[in-house]
Amino acid sequence: MAASSRSAREAKRRIQQMEAKRGLRRDQEARRKRDNLIAAGAGAGAVVLAVVLQLTAFSGNPSEDEFAAAEAGLTTPSSSPTASAPPSNAANIPSPDSAAGQTFTGDLALNLGAVGVELDGTKAPQAAAVFKSLSDEGYFTSKTCHRLTTSESFGVLQCGSADGKGSGNPDYTWGPLENVPADNRYPAGTIAVARTGNNAYGNGTQFFIVYKDTVIPADSAGGYTVVGKVTSGLDIVSGIAAAGITPGSSDTDGAPVEPVTIDSFSLK
Repeated sequence: MAASSRSAREAKRRIQQMEAKRGLRRDQEARRKRDNLIAAGAGAGAVVLAVVLQLTAFSGNPSEDEFAAAEAGLTTPSSSPTASAPPSNAANIPSPDSAAGQTFTGDLALNLGAVGVELDGTKAPQAAAVFKSLSDEGYFTSKTCHRLTTSESFGVLQCGSADGKGSGNPDYTWGPLENVPADNRYPAGTIAVARTGNNAYGNGTQFFIVYKDTVIPADSAGGYTVVGKVTSGLDIVSGIAAAGITPGSSDTDGAPVEPVTIDSFSLK
């Protein structure tokens, strides 16, 4: 009887040990699976982070600091996005303060006749400052008026391109838009600033004279800065238009048949 009891106790003890070992193995297996899931999740997160950084940061060839900032932005919660700074003009663009509140008058002397002009530094101080500065430097001397439009509701003579073909100067661009007509209508005699499409800071050295009431639809940036007006000699421009064009982009948009050059542009 005593031997049987001891055997029973020993058997029970072995069973308990086996159950304990099985429980330990189950815990270890569960822990290993959990650890594998965590590692896989971390690996997937690292891959996603790398792909996002490549698609966002490296698309613009960032510096090391910019990459670090992008990485921090993806890994660190942020309460709200930071607004980008508005565009600004380069140092070679004159300050609007030099023209603010002033009116400049003078003559645009073309090879076909003189046109009196007035620039409004109150409504368009940045534009007036730019064109006063360019005229003082003699920039416009010998430049051409390369574009003429002659459609029923679009009549302008465009001048001031550096190469005489309408190309802009990427080193001389500025903004913002000023004194833009809300209704897209530019009355005869308007002097406005030409710019690259869809870019409020795409103004440059070119301007256009409106010789008949014109409608110019706004693009995504807006309309066109009205810097001033013709005070005399608009008939000179109308005569250039009446002579016709050499068709370019369309039958009503091209170069004037008779070449037009600027002898001088003086403002005071």
